[in-house]
Amino acid sequence: MMIQSSAPADDSADVALAASGDRRAFERLYKAHVNRVFSVCTRMCGSRVRGEELTQDVFVRAWEKLPQFRGDAAFSTWIHRVAVNIVLTDRKTEGRNRMRLVEDESESGETPVQRASITPTYGDRMDLTDAMAKLPPGARHIFVLHDVQGYKHEEIAEMCGITAGGSKAQLHRARLLLREALTR
Repeated sequence: MMIQSSAPADDSADVALAASGDRRAFERLYKAHVNRVFSVCTRMCGSRVRGEELTQDVFVRAWEKLPQFRGDAAFSTWIHRVAVNIVLTDRKTEGRNRMRLVEDESESGETPVQRASITPTYGDRMDLTDAMAKLPPGARHIFVLHDVQGYKHEEIAEMCGITAGGSKAQLHRARLLLREALTR
């Protein structure tokens, strides 16, 4: 009697085929890893719709970069890292765009209080996913990377270009904001 392992199947054959241009092999890799990539993207960006867009970006990038995959780590580790990098890059781009928008709005004379009053309010109760989505982007990214994905502060610091102390501070802030949001 054969016992099936709960560990993911070895992707090396499909990786080699996909790296040489085999679309069916890449489709198998996509199907095997899309749920995990989507989960990472959605949790880090805080939006299901944006998570879907970023997931597609991850697999487009993976298809482009797959011939450069050296196999030093498992494909699942590599694709996870590609996902984190895509989301972090998107966050930087979003921040630049937001700064341009704020500059344009400040020229129009609209105050931050007026902008904040446009934000919709929701019921007194919310679930963790909604609360996470409402965290400031920096705090949300650190929370997901540390508490959800299990990275250490030193690893997060390296990925995000901050100090380990900055990572700890953001995590503390995220936890306080979540606690406040969930106890309302």
